[in-house]
Amino acid sequence: MFRFEDPIYLYLLAVIPVLVIIRLLMVHQQKKRLRRFGDLELVRQLMPDVSRFRPAVKFYLLLAALALLIVMVARPQFGTKISHEKRTGIETIIAMDVSNSMLAEDVAPSRLDRSKMMVENLVDHFTNDKIGLIVFAGDAFIQLPITSDYVSAKMFLSSISPDMITTQGTDIATAINMAVNSFTQQEGVGKAVIVITDGEDHEGRAIEAAKDAKAKGMRVYVLGVGSPNGAPIPIGDGEYLKDNTGQTVMTGLNEQMCRELAQAGGGAYIHVDNNSNAQQQLDTELDKLAKKEIESTIYSDYDEQFQAVGIIVLLLLILEICILEVKNPLLRRISLFKRSPKPAAILLLLMLSVLAQAQSDRQLVRQGNKQYRLGNSAEAEVLYRKAVEKNPRNAQANYNLGNALMLQRKDSLSISQLEAAAKLETNPIRRAQAYHNMGVICQQHQMFGEAIEAYKESLRNNPTDHETRYNLELCKRQQKQQQQNQQNQNKDNKDKKDNKDKQQQDQQKQEEQKKKDEQKKQDQQKKQDEQKMSRENAEQMLNAAIQEEKQTQERMKKAQQQAGKRVLQKNW
Repeated sequence: MFRFEDPIYLYLLAVIPVLVIIRLLMVHQQKKRLRRFGDLELVRQLMPDVSRFRPAVKFYLLLAALALLIVMVARPQFGTKISHEKRTGIETIIAMDVSNSMLAEDVAPSRLDRSKMMVENLVDHFTNDKIGLIVFAGDAFIQLPITSDYVSAKMFLSSISPDMITTQGTDIATAINMAVNSFTQQEGVGKAVIVITDGEDHEGRAIEAAKDAKAKGMRVYVLGVGSPNGAPIPIGDGEYLKDNTGQTVMTGLNEQMCRELAQAGGGAYIHVDNNSNAQQQLDTELDKLAKKEIESTIYSDYDEQFQAVGIIVLLLLILEICILEVKNPLLRRISLFKRSPKPAAILLLLMLSVLAQAQSDRQLVRQGNKQYRLGNSAEAEVLYRKAVEKNPRNAQANYNLGNALMLQRKDSLSISQLEAAAKLETNPIRRAQAYHNMGVICQQHQMFGEAIEAYKESLRNNPTDHETRYNLELCKRQQKQQQQNQQNQNKDNKDKKDNKDKQQQDQQKQEEQKKKDEQKKQDQQKKQDEQKMSRENAEQMLNAAIQEEKQTQERMKKAQQQAGKRVLQKNW
């Protein structure tokens, strides 16, 4: 298959007819000037060595060289590998429970790790199938949109942990509904939703969601992980999760709920324990789904063909230099040496040096592509970086470097490289792919606003990309749900704050009332003390008066006794 890597440069070919018109006008003006000297045939006889056709030949040789140079800049390529493949496969969305209960170790090494091992083995058995990944706890979000890139699926799978979702709990219904909306619109393909959970549904509505999925032609399979007897939830350092009363929390597998969910979804329930029977049962169930056959022609490993075009340009320039405007070149041999080929030679050397530079960075890109296909994203990143260092304006090197960084979860660096590639890229299809990948990264990090803008920019460059259009609609739904959840959370926070303020006010009122009661009690006590003191003082005063009265009577009695004994002497 033949193609141009940078077809936008082909618009420069419009210069060719303009130059032809200018050439014809100049020839016409030259004939008019010659007619001023006399008859045209007579003037030509006076110039027997001047050729009428050689200047035109030289002009058209230069014109052809210019046209081929423009074609060379557009980078012609041929696909070296052509394959006609018939692919049959299914679409599978895996909804994995990442709540804290999945850390229980009743299944070795833990429920979550065992689930990840099963999914990885499932991906290894996939050949032409598509897979997507959703994680959920009290909330749910898409970890990996549906894709055939199994390397990315394994990479995103390894990074799953309960810390990904702050809202704890187990909302299976939200995960199933999100999975139903994550499939492609292709008909006739078997579609399966695999729910991996311990069956602790805290929100309800899961049975209704499974029935809805079945009504839309999808099967819901449930992998129940854990033991019905229950196990504690480790939180590190040998400690286990405890409730408010200080008791150790025990979490067990709810098999009854898992069976009801699988039955409602038209699938099967599979118990996951420490043996490999669950893996075999799951593979057998998925093999029963309908697989659609698609025949596709694939071109890969496009090779640059500018070298051959460059050789033709070089030959045309040499031929143009060798052709003289005189009829007898033997008599004008000296003029051949007088014509200095240095400008053309310098131009050719510069062109060849640029081509050598371009060939060097493109060779590095091809080597990086080989490592990328082998799954060695780190080695591919090194080669792509070398290519970018040699030619920072190589859009393909920047784009491939962004993809290699994305596989290594270096998302911020990946976005910057993809953005640079989109700005440098002249092909709208490849520019659309760069914006699409940027949207996928933002969507995985729940940056729905940025993802929506990236998907819109991708559709502006490639309006026929249905996958991007689907991701855009999905992202809008997720953004709306996120905003609704945020509003609900803000409302809950406001209610909690109001309740807290009310409690504080009630507590403050109780404290004020308590202070008033204490003050009143103190006043009563003080009053009682004052009354007690007044009574004691009165008693003391009464006792003192009685005592004084007694002393007065005693003195009077004593005085009367002394008056009877006294002898009065009269002064006669």
